[in-house]
Amino acid sequence: MKNVLFLCTGNSARSILAEGYLNHAGRGRFGAYSAGSHPTGKVNPFALELLERSGLRLSGARSKSWDEFAGPAAPQIDFVFTVCNSAAAEVCPIWPGRPIRAHWGVPDPAAVQGSDEDKRRAFKQALIELSRRIDLFLALPVEKLERLALKKKLDEIGGR
Repeated sequence: MKNVLFLCTGNSARSILAEGYLNHAGRGRFGAYSAGSHPTGKVNPFALELLERSGLRLSGARSKSWDEFAGPAAPQIDFVFTVCNSAAAEVCPIWPGRPIRAHWGVPDPAAVQGSDEDKRRAFKQALIELSRRIDLFLALPVEKLERLALKKKLDEIGGR
């Protein structure tokens, strides 16, 4: 089983959605985690609501620091995907095992102003974009591709 870490700044919305979706869709092949460079300390309630409504239960969801995944007690991470531009521009910790990294930027649904329905639509759109990319990732023959070829494919997925 390969492990994926989704990174964002606050670890309250996009990275949480990606973690929930990949843990559901990649069962048996991939385990997903999420973290933030500057975690907010709480998961956005619209993210939790959408995951629940979509049947993507994420037990123990919490906003956490990426430092939890850089130490010796952390799970071995094989892939790191940044899902926001600010986290992609930051200097990340040195990840043990040299995981393959790619940027899959998605607009921040938590930044949307307006009614609760406007916010729900933004979160749904973020999940649609992330799930499309994750599905493309799951379709890759990860075990058969050379590291550089795999990195290129992951970068291409992020550009969609």
